[in-house]
Amino acid sequence: MSNNARRFSLSVLPFGLAVCSLPAGAPPPDWIASSRFFSLTRTTDELSLVCELALVPPGVRCESGWRAMRVAGNLDFSLTGVLTALLAPLAAAGISIFAISTYDTDYILVKEASLDQAVEALRGAGHRVNKE
Repeated sequence: MSNNARRFSLSVLPFGLAVCSLPAGAPPPDWIASSRFFSLTRTTDELSLVCELALVPPGVRCESGWRAMRVAGNLDFSLTGVLTALLAPLAAAGISIFAISTYDTDYILVKEASLDQAVEALRGAGHRVNKE
């Protein structure tokens, strides 16, 4: 990693997540209201939902077993290269991701089975990762 490369601090969220696909015209489900983390994206094809795995009712189409790492602090919109700095070491380690950006920061989701490897790859690239 070059001296000019960006380094970030991340924290691993302490619960599992699911990435769900609901019908395009469906309203946001009531069961996400108690989730400590959720993200909704509506397109013409689907309503995509990321939320706590423990809250997903049976029968909902989802990919389970995700863990999230939150980039610490508030990221200014003019800041460039955030995801590149974080995703490049994960790609080099062969770890697939699901990224979510919010107004304040970014979240990187990796499969639970890859979490330790992802933390190691990010730390090896000079990032700080708090995994409690």
